[in-house]
Amino acid sequence: MAAQPRVVIIGAGIVGCALSDELTARGWTDVTVLEQGPLFATGGSTSHAPGLVFQTNGSKTMTEFARYTVEKYSALTLDGQWCFKQVGGLEVATSPERLAEIRRRHGWLSSWGVDSRLLTPEESAALHPLLDPERILGGFHIPSDGLAKALRAGEAQARLATARGARFHAHHTVTGIETTGDRVSAVVTDQGTFPADIVVSCAGFWGPRIGQMVGQPVPLVPMAHQYARTTELPLLAGRNDEHTEASLPILRNQDAGLYYRELVDRIGIGSYAHRPMPVSPDRVAHPSDSAMPSSLEFTEADFEGAWADSLALLPSLADTKIEEGFNGIFSFTSDGMPLMGESPKVQGFWLAEAVWVTHSAGVAKAMAEWLVDGRPGTDVHECDVNRFEEVQLAPSYVNERSCQNFAEVYDILHPLQPAERPRPLRTSPFHARQEALGAVFLEGGGWERPHWYEANADLPEVARVPGRGDWASRYWSPIAGAEALVTRERVALYDMTPLKRLEITGPEALAFLQRLTTNQLDKPVGSVTYTLLLDAAGGVRSDLTIARLETERFQIGANGNLDLDWLRRHLPDDGSVQVRDITAGTCCLGVWGPRARDLVQPLTDTDFSHKGFGYFKAKQAYLGDVPVTAMRLSYVGELGWEIYTTADLGARLWDTLWEAGQELGIIAAGRSAFNSLRLEKGYRSWGHDMTTEHNPYEAGLGFAVRRSKEHFTGKSALEGISDETVTRRLTPLVVQDEQSVVMGHEPVYVDGRPVGYVTSAAYGYTIGAPLAYAWMPAELAAPGTPVEIEYFGAKVAAVTAAEPLFDPEMSRIRR
Repeated sequence: MAAQPRVVIIGAGIVGCALSDELTARGWTDVTVLEQGPLFATGGSTSHAPGLVFQTNGSKTMTEFARYTVEKYSALTLDGQWCFKQVGGLEVATSPERLAEIRRRHGWLSSWGVDSRLLTPEESAALHPLLDPERILGGFHIPSDGLAKALRAGEAQARLATARGARFHAHHTVTGIETTGDRVSAVVTDQGTFPADIVVSCAGFWGPRIGQMVGQPVPLVPMAHQYARTTELPLLAGRNDEHTEASLPILRNQDAGLYYRELVDRIGIGSYAHRPMPVSPDRVAHPSDSAMPSSLEFTEADFEGAWADSLALLPSLADTKIEEGFNGIFSFTSDGMPLMGESPKVQGFWLAEAVWVTHSAGVAKAMAEWLVDGRPGTDVHECDVNRFEEVQLAPSYVNERSCQNFAEVYDILHPLQPAERPRPLRTSPFHARQEALGAVFLEGGGWERPHWYEANADLPEVARVPGRGDWASRYWSPIAGAEALVTRERVALYDMTPLKRLEITGPEALAFLQRLTTNQLDKPVGSVTYTLLLDAAGGVRSDLTIARLETERFQIGANGNLDLDWLRRHLPDDGSVQVRDITAGTCCLGVWGPRARDLVQPLTDTDFSHKGFGYFKAKQAYLGDVPVTAMRLSYVGELGWEIYTTADLGARLWDTLWEAGQELGIIAAGRSAFNSLRLEKGYRSWGHDMTTEHNPYEAGLGFAVRRSKEHFTGKSALEGISDETVTRRLTPLVVQDEQSVVMGHEPVYVDGRPVGYVTSAAYGYTIGAPLAYAWMPAELAAPGTPVEIEYFGAKVAAVTAAEPLFDPEMSRIRR
């Protein structure tokens, strides 16, 4: 590709316009934007967007996208008119549950560095005089929120891009995308063909049509959402003119699924309080057939409840009626996150889809960084289009989960709360055995995952487990604590089947992995290594365990589909390395606890002694009748093995271990106990504790970096960085109140000011205290530093600690 690639952006909505500006500002000026409709009211979601920008989100990434959008659009004007008006945002609580929730949301923004404050009902009504303070219990104010004029902001950015050389073409309908080999080469329209080195689909709810042209699934659902405008409201008369438009804060009553904004002397009302109304991408009109394809006929019956709730919250609306309304189409995904990144099927074909106005500039900035610099400055693993497993791309799955996401968009969702349908999808070979033991399943990546087992309810250890607050008690049972204690005292089986397993083979397999990972893999067959995948800037893309099972065959324990995608993208062209996802055809049981060797050794002729089978080693063996690959690893800090076999033998493996373990007091244990045990040992969870925004030394993983290796991705970026030079650290905290089990994303305070945020948290049943890991300034991370964690608006005392908290001598693992 030339130094100045030819970029074609499909779609001139706000995302396409923002991306053209961000790219050209970085020197990529050979940019063509193709739009099937007129400029800039294209007929897509941007054309009807009400423009409310609320920055609050449990995702740090999404908050950062929104914050950048606020900053950028606040500085834009179009012909002297504003593009963003910082009127502030106000969320109100009409129930005790929502009052607690806005306190949690305040914690999120404190964690992510956005100013906000909690208000009394009277303070809320003073900010928004239309509110009835008797109807609310409190409020949450974000001064920097506001209103975006999406069409103005889009055109303003397009003008900036055009001044740098970008070209915009209206009424150009894309009819095909040409490829040469496995790479895009041109975009075909009804008005001609445009050569391209890079194609970015910013087509919004038309995105699935564009994706089909290259065989790339675009898993989004166009969904109709109600918006209405009242007649004149006397209380607003003379307050605004057509230029100022609004001065009251944008308002959300999430208990009722509603939001509000001023429209000069009227009120605009948006509602999620209606049935999901998905629209097939194939049935969305073309702009030539409809002036506003994204605007469907208003269904008045669906708005009746919303209107009644609006009258209750804003009594002065009784002096108005609904003047007009429409059902506006915009994009929903199965997990509520955007679709960003390069197609795994066709090089040079990129997506920036399912992006709302709120996040548009932030997404465009990240996309431009990704394209120009090779990586976005913000961690985007939650948004990467390659995050989905194949089963999660089924149209029926995408539709059902997206509809559920619409229904829950304003709901109070617990971090462990699983989707209800479609389930079950993926089950391990142990599923029937787990059901018989009363497993309580939650779901992740489509997998049914036992979190605890009701069969363990009578364990005497249950009585040793303290209670916890209401929020932390959801999707939890004291049985989980008993399972953790039994693991420390006897032996337990853990279903590790959902762990992504990849097989790397070929004559260049070792060299390939050496180039991509930080640790030394040139070891004898039977070695297992913990290592990292870094990006070019030294950010942690993933952590892996890699077992060398044969000279040219390696098995990787990975974190998910993004790891598979990364490895495939870096394969040599000569076919000397193959990557295969073996997860579905295999299964795994973690056998951990001080009696683990007593369980497995009688079942095999292979030496499982400490001397004969050392830590971080792998062996092929038979356990009873079952051929297994055993790896002496422990994510819970106890003696034991990860034991793998093929899926067809999974039930036999379970039965063999289960029957032999009865005299040892064996139990099955779930992920809730697992999470507690791993935090007591300080074991990291990628995507929660560290991401590409962190380097290995900040994350406490410098031990997995071998700088003596000749080369690995990210090595040069680590020059000058060490444990001694980092300015922030992932730090363990011990909470002083045993009832205060935090859940993650809470802000951490020192001397009354927020200095960091919690990543992972659990109760440490062996330690006897709630635990949390948090990102902290290095100067405050020394053990013994008193801190406070804000939890639902209250400050909870904690103290920094040395790690690992449990068995720092590693004597239990290495016995």
